[in-house]
Amino acid sequence: MLRWPLPEPMAQALAEARAGAVVGEVPIGAVIIKDRQVIAAAHNAPRGLHDPTAHAEVLAIRAAAQALGNERLDGCELWVTLEPCAMCAGAISHARIARLYYAAADQKGGAVDHGARVFEHEQCLHRPEVYSGMGELEASELLRSFFRERR
Repeated sequence: MLRWPLPEPMAQALAEARAGAVVGEVPIGAVIIKDRQVIAAAHNAPRGLHDPTAHAEVLAIRAAAQALGNERLDGCELWVTLEPCAMCAGAISHARIARLYYAAADQKGGAVDHGARVFEHEQCLHRPEVYSGMGELEASELLRSFFRERR
């Protein structure tokens, strides 16, 4: 199979996911870009922070909002290694993220193209452009190997 080079933001999100795996977190990473610059990056940390909301996307959104001094992340892109859940999709909408790129689909817990499909609801205040599949093989293998080692 031919594999194209990953866009740099997705490669960085995967590096974040690997860093999370090293400390025992489910390997999901996120990066937020504004004007072609990384303004925030995070990995899942609910176990380490004892916080069920400490998903990579939420932590990256919080850091980006602090960096920009604004709760609205207009013009920002979020790159994440797994399809966001309903909570994260809601946060993406409220933050007004312009574009969402995710690597692997999550048929069980995803809420963008699966499950709740948050952005398709009439009540959704903001809908980002959504692109999926870049880095899907790498992200999927990272998750599979993480859970395989724990069984």
